[in-house]
Amino acid sequence: MSVNFPLFLVLATALTGLIWLLEAVWLAGRRQVEKSAKMAVASTDQPLIVEYAISFFPVLLFVLVLRSFLFEPFQIPTGSMIPTLNIGDFILVNKYAYGIRLPVVGTKVLDIDDPKRGEVMVFIPPHKDEYFIKRVVGLPGDRVRYQNKKLFINDVLQEQVFLEQLTGENGQEVRFQETLGEVDHFIYRNRYKDPRSQEWLVPDGYYFMMGDNRDRSSDSRYWGFVTEKQIVGKAIAVWLHKEPGLEFPEFSHNRWIQ
Repeated sequence: MSVNFPLFLVLATALTGLIWLLEAVWLAGRRQVEKSAKMAVASTDQPLIVEYAISFFPVLLFVLVLRSFLFEPFQIPTGSMIPTLNIGDFILVNKYAYGIRLPVVGTKVLDIDDPKRGEVMVFIPPHKDEYFIKRVVGLPGDRVRYQNKKLFINDVLQEQVFLEQLTGENGQEVRFQETLGEVDHFIYRNRYKDPRSQEWLVPDGYYFMMGDNRDRSSDSRYWGFVTEKQIVGKAIAVWLHKEPGLEFPEFSHNRWIQ
């Protein structure tokens, strides 16, 4: 069972904040009155739960503000964005790039900018309540066509330049450089042809997302569009990498995300 960490963080911050407020406006004064009346059980010592609440509240509040409105860390769990992002990459997500949103409910309270074609975005897909990361391919109103493993946006072919055929275990993969909007990035395709042609019209308020590992990505081609309300933020950098198992984290993979 997955833990809803944003909800837990909001509740923990609210609870410790409420205890801190009660201590400041009522509990401390009550204990002082009891001491003045020389009651046998009177004490100015704070109860343990109050001490913990006062200690943890500023920390929780700082984390809540940082994670909800500024930046949030995210670990890459799958290979759908290879070669841009690898399994074990820890990335930083800019939470305010596409607008300020309330934690948990995700309601936007301040517009800042809209996603642009080619950017890497973290979001919650329509079929699963967890974070996904893909590249923005189709904007609202776009007509997206995927034919022979090439992208056409509004009938304009998005340039792909062959770079190399990979060898070894992934010898079926071919690496290309693709241009989407103003973003040049690398993608993987397998070497087998696919004569099918698929086409989608992106509705207003929605986005069409695809992984850079084109033949190994569960994305909008299979489960549909991403609504603007489900956007989490813009992926901007890799700040840590850890291979599976008992490997030490590495900082040598740090880079900006293109």
